[in-house]
Amino acid sequence: MTAEPSHAYQLSVVIPLFDEEDSLAELHRRLRAALTDWQPVEIIFVDDGSLDGSFKVIREILAHDPDTLAIRFRRNFGKSLALNEAFGVARGRYIATIDADLQDEPDEIPRMLEHLEQNPGIDLVSGWKWPRRDGFIKRWTSRVFNYVVRRSSGITLHDFNCGLKVYRREVLQEIPLYGELHRYIPVLAGQLGFISSELKVRHHPRQHGVSKFGMARFLNGFLDLLTVKFLSSYRNRPLHIFGRLALVFCSAGFGICALFFLQWYLQDYQLRLRPLLVGGMFSVIVGLQCLFFGLLAEMTAHRMALEGQGHKVSLREVLHGSPQPSDDPSTSEAVPQAAETGSET
Repeated sequence: MTAEPSHAYQLSVVIPLFDEEDSLAELHRRLRAALTDWQPVEIIFVDDGSLDGSFKVIREILAHDPDTLAIRFRRNFGKSLALNEAFGVARGRYIATIDADLQDEPDEIPRMLEHLEQNPGIDLVSGWKWPRRDGFIKRWTSRVFNYVVRRSSGITLHDFNCGLKVYRREVLQEIPLYGELHRYIPVLAGQLGFISSELKVRHHPRQHGVSKFGMARFLNGFLDLLTVKFLSSYRNRPLHIFGRLALVFCSAGFGICALFFLQWYLQDYQLRLRPLLVGGMFSVIVGLQCLFFGLLAEMTAHRMALEGQGHKVSLREVLHGSPQPSDDPSTSEAVPQAAETGSET
């Protein structure tokens, strides 16, 4: 087994934020108090274009904590890009994420880290807010969303939206984030073969400010789920989905047109422009368009594969067998000589 690389920090804590000036100082203090047994710990604030005094508070924290890093965006780009930027600079062996609104409890991070260390086969631990301290509408819309994601992805987590998660570093090195895909990190990780686990974590009512997410995020979430499902299942074989759509539309269209043709041919039925006949011809046209789209997508996927941009596998490890000793004295002397020469180069 390959040796695990050394890291500058035992843990990196990533905090994406937007207009959370009233909670940042307390969150930083509570994180430092909760993670004393996991030193050294790096804290990364990502200011996603805040319009209040959030970055002023972050500057004050930086002046007294050399192990804190701040990233500031020129405008609000969204949580996924904020996390992606922080993951690129994080130097910890483990990487934790927590929201800046103080609804998640920093004291839960050590318990999640211990769960990772005690279970080598698990790659990420996701929090499950229990009980959840949000309003009725937010709780139930989130419950529906999580049920749909769970059923469609096969990842049996109860709370995909929980901002409190802990990862092994290698998980996040293989998952690019954009749009609003941050809530699907366990799904994207599962498609690469990483194993997710879940722990119930304490949740508190919001103490400062207001929620930055409205009802639109649930609609966007379902659309992003379609993106994730399509990319995971059909990225390298797009004709499989477009071909199936083409088969459905063409079968329905040809069936309707054949019915009218048989009525005309066998029963001397006068053909006229009827809504059903128009629908049949329209279905044939749509089916042919789906087929052509699928072929064009296959050409694009083929070109990406030739250029080395296609789907890549995720390697767990690469093992090499130990060289066997030789009975020939001359050979046994030559082996160390070659190894020594190779080490110098």
